[in-house]
Amino acid sequence: MTSEDAAGAARFPWTNEARPVIGMVHLMPLPGSPRYGGSFEDVVAAAVRDAEALAEGGISAIMIENFGDVPFFPARVPTEAVTHMTHVAGEIARRIDVPLGINVLRNDGVTAMSIAAAVGAAFVRVNVLSGARVTDQGVIEGIAHDLLRQRSRLGCDSVQILADVDVKHSAPLAARPLADEVQDTIARGCADAVIVSGSGTGAETPLESVRQVKAAAGSTPVLIGSGVTPETLPGLLQEADGVIVGTWLKRGGRVDEPVDVARVRELMGKG
Repeated sequence: MTSEDAAGAARFPWTNEARPVIGMVHLMPLPGSPRYGGSFEDVVAAAVRDAEALAEGGISAIMIENFGDVPFFPARVPTEAVTHMTHVAGEIARRIDVPLGINVLRNDGVTAMSIAAAVGAAFVRVNVLSGARVTDQGVIEGIAHDLLRQRSRLGCDSVQILADVDVKHSAPLAARPLADEVQDTIARGCADAVIVSGSGTGAETPLESVRQVKAAAGSTPVLIGSGVTPETLPGLLQEADGVIVGTWLKRGGRVDEPVDVARVRELMGKG
């Protein structure tokens, strides 16, 4: 392991890669959601297929989220979403030896942590850990006080909390310096890493925002959460500690298509 690799292991204990690339598995609508197609077997098969393509392409880690469950709940999701998402996560964890993360949209980090504990996942993503944001679900408030205590109760302190700042598809309640939000998310929200994204799914993340977040985050790692392509990846990895990518890895770069293993290999070849 090189010195750079060792630094990466310290930032993200679930990988030896200095700057991991986390690939998304966007779940089809789950049972109980308005767009559910009627076959849970199809949901599981599609998720496993995408996860296998990511792993075959050499991805550093995989994160699953209930992307198809629009419109999203602002906070806790119903029981049927919890049980079915846990089943899918368990299938992926059982079949694929790649670090796994959980994101329960829109902001149910408590459920994400419970699923992570059940299936042995390495990290969770939380859209609003600290503060409050105006979103299409209304005003979403931070959950750090519940999430950190739940992690302790479950005895899974090794599960890292990756928290968004200035999260996509949202706006602040009032103007506030980005650096202040980053510092509060880390110091008062106890995030293990922070994520900075563009304005929406697949939107380019402005480099100036990345630099501001990195400067404010100090030793806490910073991940880029949207707009990653093979052309942008080398430059982004010079600015941040890792990336999360979903849309570009799909067939034709369309978010509603399956993951394309050739596109995964192409992206990973640029890292």
